[in-house]
Amino acid sequence: MKSKQSGITMIGFLFILIIAAFFGYMAMKLVPSYIEFMGVKKAMSQIATDGGDHSVEAVRQDLLRKLDFQYVDDATVGPNDINVTRNNGAYTLTVSYDKQIPFIANIDFLLHFNNSVQLPGTLGE
Repeated sequence: MKSKQSGITMIGFLFILIIAAFFGYMAMKLVPSYIEFMGVKKAMSQIATDGGDHSVEAVRQDLLRKLDFQYVDDATVGPNDINVTRNNGAYTLTVSYDKQIPFIANIDFLLHFNNSVQLPGTLGE
C-alpha cells in the first residue's frame, strides 16, 4: 500500500517565509518608535507626579531633560511639540508629534503620537 504524504511544499514554505519576513521587517521598523513613545509617556507621568509650583518654561525644560533619560531622540520631540494649557484652572501637559519612518523605496510610515497629563499645583506664567 502506498502511503500518502502530507505537508507543505517548498513553494508554499517560501511563500509563508516571505510573508513572515515582510511583517518581521515592518515590526523592526515600527517597534522602536512605539518604545520611544512609551518613554515619552513615562517622562510625562514623572512630571505629573513631581508636583510643585513651576513656570511653564521650567516644565518644558524638565520634560526635555527627562526625555533624555528615557532615550528619546532630540529630533523626535522638540520644544514646539510640548504644550502646557490651562483649562478651568487646571493645567494640562500635552506632547504631540509626528514621526516619519522610511520603509521600502518610496514607501514611508507616518506615525502620529499624542499624549496628555494633568499637572498638579499651579504654574507661573
